[in-house]
Order: sequence, then C-alpha cells, then structure tokens
Amino acid sequence: MIAQPDLTLLETVYKNIYIGVLIILSIGLFLCLLRAVKGPRIVDRIVAVNMMGTMVIVMIAVLSLLLKEGYLIDICILYACVSFLAVVVITKVYIGVFRQNKEEGEDSDGVA
Repeated sequence: MIAQPDLTLLETVYKNIYIGVLIILSIGLFLCLLRAVKGPRIVDRIVAVNMMGTMVIVMIAVLSLLLKEGYLIDICILYACVSFLAVVVITKVYIGVFRQNKEEGEDSDGVA
C-alpha cells in the first residue's frame, strides 16, 4: 500500500462523506438504469436517461473533490453539454415518431 500523509480529522471525515455519497449515487444510477430499460412508457425512459446523466455529472464532481483534481470539473461541464444534447435529440426523435404514428392513425380512420 502507498503510505499516505497523516490526514487531519476533518479531512478524514470529508473523505468518508465523499465515499458515502459516491456509493449512494451509484445505487441511484443503477436504479435509473433499471427504469430506463424497464420503463412502461418512453417518457419514463427519457427522464431516466436524463437523470443518469445528471448523476454521472455529480459523481464526477465529487470525485474531483475527493481526488483534488480540478480538471475533472472541466470534464463535468463537457459531459453536461453532451448529456443535454443527447436528451434533446432523443426527445426530438420521440416527438417525430409520435407525430408520424398519430398521422398514420388519422389516415387509417379516415379511409375506413
């Protein structure tokens, strides 16, 4: 094991809190993954994917504090942008499919 310098009591408490938060977020991320796969409606899946992105951003920020690496905050910002764009694209595709199905349903009703 690598010998770590003696940590103060406050640093040890913070480290344990960060690890606890990461564990809780990991469990929440897994539950969101289950909702994204199982979700009864497509809206549930979209919200679950958005929440997963947010949780990953928070996890990276907590890791940045735990590891004392400032560059991870830059990665958080980039990941937030990518996550936002992904949810916008997924929502746009879903709206397009919904409108197409709605139009097809109206056409078949009008013909009969």
